[in-house]
Amino acid sequence: MAGGGRGIGAATARRLAEEGASVVIGDIVEQWAVDTAAAIRGGGGKAVGVHLDGTKAASQAAIVAMAIDEFGALNFYHSNLAGGTEGDIDVLNCTEEVLDRSFAINAKSHFLATQAALPVLIESGGGAMIYTSSGAAIGGNPLQVAYPMTKNAVHALVRHVARKYGKKGIRANGICPGVVLTEAVAEHLTDEYVTSMLRTVPHRRLGQPEDIAAAVAFLASEDSAWVNGQLWHVNGGSLFRD
Repeated sequence: MAGGGRGIGAATARRLAEEGASVVIGDIVEQWAVDTAAAIRGGGGKAVGVHLDGTKAASQAAIVAMAIDEFGALNFYHSNLAGGTEGDIDVLNCTEEVLDRSFAINAKSHFLATQAALPVLIESGGGAMIYTSSGAAIGGNPLQVAYPMTKNAVHALVRHVARKYGKKGIRANGICPGVVLTEAVAEHLTDEYVTSMLRTVPHRRLGQPEDIAAAVAFLASEDSAWVNGQLWHVNGGSLFRD
């Protein structure tokens, strides 16, 4: 899985390992991936951690090759990369550099993950591509422009892969988290902002990484055999979608 060193990715790696999956964890910060994998192995699971630059095709291909070399097969790929929001403000004040960085991290990376993993999944008879998007894609945030644009691109990718390759045994789905209290979020949000966000959610709490991990585990399993081309909003009710 891509972007598994901490936050949603690390929680998902732990959950998948608990369910019996063997997990390859890639992250731009290799030590996060290595540490998360070590913790999983310490608990009796199977995992390895490696460096991954999701914006590079060779790096994406390497993590797929690692899964095959270490565990003999690839059954699903969770593309969980996101970031590059610094300087991402309204359309008149967002620089071209910020826009390019956001597209590289939040859209190009998922495209490259698909190019790396999809042929292997097809050759093996099928499997799941699972993408992390965001509720920001449809929320209409007046304070961001690039990030929501790039996350909408992920939605198009999900539907393309599902429609084009579903007959070959591929299920492609995306998850759109709401406000999830990860380490990265904690670094940027004040207590006052978190409290204000909670007031808008028809729930007793904001999200935890484990909430998203549970959804990914379902989509990676055969329990979701008839779920394809969907964007699931896991957000405590902050956005209602048909």
